[in-house]
Amino acid sequence: MRSIDVIIGVPGIAPDAVYDRVREFARYPELAPVVRAVTVHDISDAEETSDWEVYFRNGILRWTECDRFDRQALTITFAQLDGDFEVFTGTWRITASGSEVRVGFRAEFDFGIPSLAGILDPIAERVMRETIARVVLGLFPQGWVVGDEALAVIVAEPPRPVAAAATQVV
Repeated sequence: MRSIDVIIGVPGIAPDAVYDRVREFARYPELAPVVRAVTVHDISDAEETSDWEVYFRNGILRWTECDRFDRQALTITFAQLDGDFEVFTGTWRITASGSEVRVGFRAEFDFGIPSLAGILDPIAERVMRETIARVVLGLFPQGWVVGDEALAVIVAEPPRPVAAAATQVV
């Protein structure tokens, strides 16, 4: 099982306003070129399902996840219900940190193909980290990557065209 963590600092916006923007998953395709589509199916204020399509290598990763919203705790938890991962779970956590708000994303994933884990997992990790950073920085252009200089340098550059972003091997 592989895990990823991304933290973005956002100045000058209240934590609840940051939370409201982060939970707008349907906007993500306009913010990151590798996100092909997100379709949200509302269940209640506290829960929804969402269908995701993300360009990956020479194809498209697809999954449906259950998203649970806890506005009081400013967290969003998700877990794949069906799709291309064997396991895909995670949490978005919005926290105040001094004069800024931190958007934290943590996910764990496993494709369930041990013989290809050494090839697929590092690529998936890179794509997810870059995509999450680009999405959050698209939502909050004044934000910055916290604690990961290499990621900050990558997302400071314009995104690669989808074909290159989806097929480049690290």
